[in-house]
Amino acid sequence: MAKIKNEQIEIAPLKADDRSRWNVLARSYKAFYETELPDKSYDEVWECLLNDHEIFGLGAYLQGNLVGFTHFLFHRTIWMEKACYLQDLFVDETARGHGIARALIEQVAQFAREHDSTKLYWQTRYDNTTARALYDKIANHNGFIRYDYPLN
Repeated sequence: MAKIKNEQIEIAPLKADDRSRWNVLARSYKAFYETELPDKSYDEVWECLLNDHEIFGLGAYLQGNLVGFTHFLFHRTIWMEKACYLQDLFVDETARGHGIARALIEQVAQFAREHDSTKLYWQTRYDNTTARALYDKIANHNGFIRYDYPLN
């Protein structure tokens, strides 16, 4: 996976040294979505991000400090061979306004192209107006609404 770097932002794969800072950011991300998880879940996700070849994680570094991340995966669909789902995207509140979220999305898009993906997509809450302001500039909202059916 290629790195991108400009004068301020570097986007690169997450590395073992990022664990403690990623943990802070991941917990902030889950808190934003009002989701509580046990510590074990964070440990399992981190292990997969570093050692699994099915989910991927990129970090955004501002002046060498981890200030954001994205997690994504590839999957088959019924109608196309490979789609890339950007599942998580978070930038620390203190680092917003530097183009970090856009840079993370662009790097995932590049990775998806390099891996012959035919689609990159993500979702967010309807009331996440800050994120949607960016998403509406760089992507197309196709009008779909997501439903979750409880299995237990």
